[in-house]
Amino acid sequence: MKLPKPRNVVFALAIAAAIIAAGLVIAQDQETLRVRTSLAASDPRFPAYLALLISNPLTTGDAYVVHTNGDAAFPAMLKAIDSAKYRLVFETYIFGTGEIAGRFVQALEAAARRGVDCRMVLDSVGASAMDKGHVERLEAAGCHIGWFNEVSNLRLIEEVNYRTHRKALVVDGDVAFIGGIGVADQWAMSTEDQPKWRDTHIEIHGPAAINVEAAFNENWIETGGIVEPDVLVHAPPTGKAKSIVVWSSPEGGANELKLLYLLAIAAARKTVDIQSPYLIVDESTEWSLAEARKRGVRVRLLTEGDITDAKPVKFAGRESYARLMEHGIEIAEYQPAMMHTKVLVVDGILSIIGSANFDNRSLELNDELNAAVFDAELAARLTADFERDLQQSSRLQLEEWRSRPVHIRAREKLWSFFGEVF
Repeated sequence: MKLPKPRNVVFALAIAAAIIAAGLVIAQDQETLRVRTSLAASDPRFPAYLALLISNPLTTGDAYVVHTNGDAAFPAMLKAIDSAKYRLVFETYIFGTGEIAGRFVQALEAAARRGVDCRMVLDSVGASAMDKGHVERLEAAGCHIGWFNEVSNLRLIEEVNYRTHRKALVVDGDVAFIGGIGVADQWAMSTEDQPKWRDTHIEIHGPAAINVEAAFNENWIETGGIVEPDVLVHAPPTGKAKSIVVWSSPEGGANELKLLYLLAIAAARKTVDIQSPYLIVDESTEWSLAEARKRGVRVRLLTEGDITDAKPVKFAGRESYARLMEHGIEIAEYQPAMMHTKVLVVDGILSIIGSANFDNRSLELNDELNAAVFDAELAARLTADFERDLQQSSRLQLEEWRSRPVHIRAREKLWSFFGEVF
């Protein structure tokens, strides 16, 4: 076997390094957003004000159920599918193999065979491990499947980088589910390789459910589907919550979802609790958190620890910990398992929950789907889960963090250059 000449190897490595450097430069934020608001999150005018600024509708009369972990969310979702009468839509990033995937395929297949209009959008990368037999069963039963941003042909890296990370199920326009949970066994049971993941899903009843379906239809159109007029009909009020369903697609600078996060933090007057894996701040989010601390807001960040499915992303996120703690921000890492929950709670009144992580990939690159909910009871429930998770986490101390070995800090600095694309 003829080995390449050293000169050719060096040249190839140089080209590769140049391509990576160019990609990282392109990915950097073009501007830093410094968002302030004179309205507090608790101000009765703030929900309508927020909805207008991010150009998404505000609904009233919604009700929410919190499902902590997959062993609570999966039975509720499968029950909803089993009760479907007319139509259901389902979008997810991960649709794996195994027991949970088999249960969902069986339920969706049965729904389609009894005449329910079943439509699915699956990410062509995240769901690439899906059993081909499962796809064949679903399509044979009458399920319509759209594959988001297929990468079977050679395409620009920039386009391949854009994924749908949304996780949404809507049944008959009346009940919706969103959150961080995909269709795979790690959300329901421990395995030999890893303990069961910690995650959160919410069940939505009321007018907001149809807005989740509208978000689905945006990507249904992108995969070649036809949108029916059913999305014009809202479910009747069933609760007292006010909601803004926010969905996003890739944009430079800031999309509606990133602006939602920045405005929510800017409206905090007492507390900000953020629970997210892959927690990576950019200049805009770091500035917003630091400004909240200057106003006297208690800011707590709870993220995953060493048990993670993305070590380089974890290293990149840790690079900013010292700066954040210097502002007085509390940081804790969850210890028992992979922590995949994506929740932000402001002043015990505003909760933001869905598929978006607190990082650049979710806030600028991925297609994401979250709900901003004004409801004290929901905020209290999510805060109770946060406090319980905090008891199982390691609280970081600034001086101890600063004294870590040089090679550890160098590794984190290196990976932080990729933070904008993680």
